[in-house]
Amino acid sequence: MTALARWCVRRRLLVLVLWLLAFCGMTAAAAAAGSTYSNNYEVPGTESGRATQLLEDGFSGLGGDSDTVVWHTASGSVRAADVEQTMNSTLERIGELPGVASVAGPYGDQGASRISADGRTAYATVTFDKPVEQLTKADVQPVVDTAEAADGPGLQVELGGSAIALTEPTNGHLSEIVGVVVAAVVLFLAFGSLAASLLPIATALVGVGTAYAGIGLLGHAMTVADFAPMLGMLVGLGVGIDYALFIVTRHRRGLKRGLSADEAATTAVATTGRAVVFAGATVCIALLGMLILRLSFLNGVAIAASLTVVLTVAASVTLLPALLSFIGPRALSRRERRRLLEHGPEPELPTGFAARWSAFVERHPKLLGVVAVVAVAVLALPTFSLHLGTSDQGNDPKSTSTRQAYDLLADGFGPGVNGPLTLVTSVGGAEDRLALDNLDATLRTTEGVAAVTPVTYDAQGRTAYLNVVPDSAPQSRSTSDLVDRLRTEVLPRAEKGTTLDVNVGGVSAAYDDFAGVIVGKLPLFVGVVIGLGCVLLLLAFRSIGIPLKAAAMNVAAVGAAFGVVVAIFQWGWGSELLGLGRAGPIEPFLPVIMVSVLFGLSMDYQVFLVSRMYEEWLETGDNRRAVRVGLAETSRVINSAAVIMISVFLAFVLSGDRVIAMFGIALAAAVAIDAFILRTLLVPALMHMLGGANWWLPGWLDRRLPHISIEPPECRAAHERLAALTGVPESVAAETDVAETDVAETDVAVK
Repeated sequence: MTALARWCVRRRLLVLVLWLLAFCGMTAAAAAAGSTYSNNYEVPGTESGRATQLLEDGFSGLGGDSDTVVWHTASGSVRAADVEQTMNSTLERIGELPGVASVAGPYGDQGASRISADGRTAYATVTFDKPVEQLTKADVQPVVDTAEAADGPGLQVELGGSAIALTEPTNGHLSEIVGVVVAAVVLFLAFGSLAASLLPIATALVGVGTAYAGIGLLGHAMTVADFAPMLGMLVGLGVGIDYALFIVTRHRRGLKRGLSADEAATTAVATTGRAVVFAGATVCIALLGMLILRLSFLNGVAIAASLTVVLTVAASVTLLPALLSFIGPRALSRRERRRLLEHGPEPELPTGFAARWSAFVERHPKLLGVVAVVAVAVLALPTFSLHLGTSDQGNDPKSTSTRQAYDLLADGFGPGVNGPLTLVTSVGGAEDRLALDNLDATLRTTEGVAAVTPVTYDAQGRTAYLNVVPDSAPQSRSTSDLVDRLRTEVLPRAEKGTTLDVNVGGVSAAYDDFAGVIVGKLPLFVGVVIGLGCVLLLLAFRSIGIPLKAAAMNVAAVGAAFGVVVAIFQWGWGSELLGLGRAGPIEPFLPVIMVSVLFGLSMDYQVFLVSRMYEEWLETGDNRRAVRVGLAETSRVINSAAVIMISVFLAFVLSGDRVIAMFGIALAAAVAIDAFILRTLLVPALMHMLGGANWWLPGWLDRRLPHISIEPPECRAAHERLAALTGVPESVAAETDVAETDVAETDVAVK
């Protein structure tokens, strides 16, 4: 790291030019290639996946995305002559638009079912010639404009569907701008130097911007979800600014000790830069853990987010030292530079609230430990009621057309019309046809079924499908129960004596299957991620206790963060006030992505906190001093970093996207819990209670493990010299060499 830092400082102009070329080149390439994001939740081998494939093979015209135009009369009937004439004319114009394959309206012999029982609501189905993954806003906007032109006094026209959602207005990059501005303010308050506060922002923006363009190109090579760029930006801005913050803080400490700007930048990367690389590696490992699930939808998300983290880490340890050497002593505030000139270098001892808090934790570890455990347990309680399911347009904000169309359909036709189930099967002969005709009557009498459409056969008569409308909303548990009832009871009885194999598909069934696959693989996934993280910490800190505590703290942070998400999004505590729509279930893919991201982020503070304690432990072998000094010296920086990260994450609630808002709130909650409860309260309390056992490692294991050095090279060298002089292993030497004078000096400073 020292050689890399020295090279970047000496060739700072070249480093800056290379990063700018990478950023501009990647952005230009992404703009030229365009984006091909895809939200494909289908899981190969599931029943809903087979149903989709059969439907596409037998009915190619159904392959495009289907959306709805809904209209409602405040008084009178939708069958009124003027309303019928207006809407028929509107639907004809929509049918003539490019990209529209067909339009099925309510007026005519086949459309009676599309008019509500009270005659005040009707809808038409608009089918595009492409699936939603291949549609753009420009393809769909003419349909929206044409339909909304019919809206007028006494006639309300709304549109719903996946393609229509592409045209809903967004807040653009408002969330990123707000997050960056708040982070800049916090940095300026922390540093008192405008130049120093802008460097972490600039470094993070260059790294994240390059990654954002790279994710766009990645979508051409593999399946990448449309929220992956926003997720990458969310994570990248948070960790990128934080990583740069830690390095700049160490750089400023070097300047105050009398080092030149180049020497201070080199030393900062050689010391804190090691922890940054290690922390970034743990985040990437947690994210790439999603690959073991073998779901193409999550593979793209994992690689996209990991790419962002890699580039932000690279920018922190290469671009940042180059920029620090450019600004020279201006990394310090004017008052700090004046004091340095007047009084010369002075040792920077932990003082103020951080020192008092560290001493307070040392005096009351048991009490504070209990308080922290109770707080985390209370926050995690809602997690036990976690419900994975379909979060649909009924969860959109009230002001959106998609939400209003959803509510009009639910009020006029029942909640199940927004998420019908599709039953698809291959047909062999006359016995199969007779069984399908009888199936219609059986389904109508099945509990949870509101309506059933007639069976439709393809041109060859080899494939058939029918739609089943539940009497409950798509996201309801009752709908999931109906899917299970059809698959395990109703359909097996109907298939007896035939060659039929009826598959239940549709959005609700696909989400249930997706959730089932994820839940089944979740224990393996969590075990692998935690296991790899523990191995890294074991190698870095040569201790059994440190990795085990980190694993427990990470699980606690994830559980508490999930509790907050469930309370807000599933229970609806304030979701409408925040503009996030009504309460609903949690998306099936969120637990895996959130576990990956939260586990990686929570490891960051563990690394930065414990690495400083480890430095002190290697120097003195005194656990109490190591914990006290480590907490006193890092808590202020950790808390500042946490405030920045929380601000960035919460700003993404302004995006208006429910999924991104879930990520933002979950990550903000996890960081707050991790920084203010776990790392600065529970972890040091436990380490005080465990004493020297924190650093225990069996001798046979110590001899067999490779060495990964996070602490500064000078600390490792000093420790190795101490071991050589005493003739005992390093771990034993550290335990026996207690520097009493240093402890006394630190005690005075803390008091």
